[in-house]
This record gives sequence, structure tokens and C-alpha cells, in this order.
Amino acid sequence: MCEDDLPVIPLCTGDPLRYIPAAMKRVLGTVLAASALAIFGSACSRNNIEAVNLANEGDKDRAANNLDGAISKYEQATNLDPLNHRILGKLATAYQKKEQWDKVATTCAKAEKLAPKHATYYFLHGHALMQQAVKGPTGWADAKPPLEEAIKLDPNLADAHFDLAEVNLHLDDEAGALQSYTNAISKKPDNLAFYSALAELYIRLNYIDLAEQVLTQGVSFAKEGDKALFNLHSLLGDIYDRKRDVSKAVSEYEAAKKACGPCNEAGQQIAFFNLGAAYASLNPPRKSEAIAQLQSFQKTICKGAAAARYTDQCTQAQQLATKLGGTLQ
Repeated sequence: MCEDDLPVIPLCTGDPLRYIPAAMKRVLGTVLAASALAIFGSACSRNNIEAVNLANEGDKDRAANNLDGAISKYEQATNLDPLNHRILGKLATAYQKKEQWDKVATTCAKAEKLAPKHATYYFLHGHALMQQAVKGPTGWADAKPPLEEAIKLDPNLADAHFDLAEVNLHLDDEAGALQSYTNAISKKPDNLAFYSALAELYIRLNYIDLAEQVLTQGVSFAKEGDKALFNLHSLLGDIYDRKRDVSKAVSEYEAAKKACGPCNEAGQQIAFFNLGAAYASLNPPRKSEAIAQLQSFQKTICKGAAAARYTDQCTQAQQLATKLGGTLQ
């Protein structure tokens, strides 16, 4: 459980006199003890307590999947007590769920000023700026300082390393991206998405053997049903295609198709083309299986809205089918 998911407990509960040592009461007497109590309690107001109560109600709304209700409660709470960084943290993560990245960034900036040693606020801030950089108005460079600060405060934040790698990649710092992807893997080796990102960069830089090593390591952490396996096996299939090891390529493409199941998600339909082309490349080719896979690709992609994106593959699919003595409808 994230620290900011825990209920906020007010400081001003119960009998506040318990905070004044008995010895002080004896020495100072009742009047002075009361004065000390007044000084001690000056920071505690009804607003603080009401803010905590509202935040805890917001937690209940969030648990009930009423995210809008939770945000409303957190916003009211922060208005009552703008110095409670934990409530700001809850509000920031709720905004994150709604992908309201500008609000995440501004809320985290406030929390950072109140709790400058809290790494999570810097991470969420950097992640929000990174998401905004995709379409603007922020730039990729804006996300770098908060992510670096998050890592400085907590080097074990694997997602912060990964986000920093993505930022470095967009800033054309490929060496920095390789290092940050590697750091992310070392902190959370069971996150398969980290391996595919690092391997894709190695492939882009033509370090094919290093990419293969990374992907093989990633597959060793595979768990049944992990959707990230699709990318790992697809990339391994591509590597074995490059190495002209068709048998291994077929095995990897088959594993990729199995991992994506119905292959309905964006980008997964390429599994039909990859596997069909691999079957066609075998010696002897597995003709009927190749045509069946290419036919599925033709129906789902080449006759749909994504055809323009896969123009080359659609053309190749037709050519392969013709070569195999079949046709694609």
C-alpha cells in the first residue's frame, strides 16, 4: 500500500493536556500549563480536523470507485488545510487516475514545498510533465529535474528510472536512456515492460546480441497471463528473423500470439502477419497455416482503418500468399 493511501490521522485528538509533561504542570501550575497548552494547540484548529475527516471520506469514495466524489472531498480538504501534504498527495494520485496531468503537476509542486524529502511527489510530478510533453504544452526537458530528484531521494523507485529513460530517449540522450532502463530493471526485475523497452533501443542501435540477452533475461521472469510477454516474444522473433534462424523465429512468434490471446489490442494484430510470414519461410513452408494467419491479418488490418499504417506488410502478405499458391480475400 502506498503511504499516501493510508488514512490521515489528525494530531488534535483526545486530551491535548497529555502532551504537557506532569513535571511541567507541577512547576508551572495550572495557569501557565494552560498557556503552554494554548501555544501548543495554536496550530490545531477545527479546519485541520475537518480536512482530515473529509480526506478519509474521500478514501471511502475512492474505494467505492467514486473517483469524482473522492476528488471533490480531497479538494475541499486541501482548501481547509492547505499545509497537509498527505492530503495533497491523495488529491494528486486521484487526478492521476483521471489523467488530469496539469492538475497532478500543480498539486505535486505544492506537496513538494511542504515535504521536500518525499520522493513520490517528485516522481508523480515528473510523470505528469512527461505525459503533458506528448502533446504539449510542456517539453520533455521539463520532466527531467523532478524525476532526477525523486531518484536522488529514493534510488529504488523503478518507475522513476523508467520514466527518466523515456525522457532521455526523447532528448536524444541514448546513453542516458540505456543506463536508466537498465537501472529500472535492476530495481524491479519482474517488470517485463522494462526489458522490451531496453531491447528495442538496443535493436535500434544495432546491438542485436545485447537485445537478445535482455529479452531472454526478461522471459525468465515470465508469469502466465502477463501481457508484456507479447512484446518480448515478438522482439525475439524479429531478432531470430534477422539472424535467419527461422525455426526459432516461428517458436517466438507462436509464443507471442499465444500471449496476446485474441490479439484485439492496438498493435497486436501484427502477430498474424509475423507468424504467417514465418510459416511461409520454413523449408518446407507450412502453407495452410501460413495462409490462415495471413488471411486473419488481411481481414483485421488490411481492410480496416489501420491499413495505411501497415501498407508494406499488407503488400507482403498478398505476395506471400501468391507465392504459396493461395489468395487472400
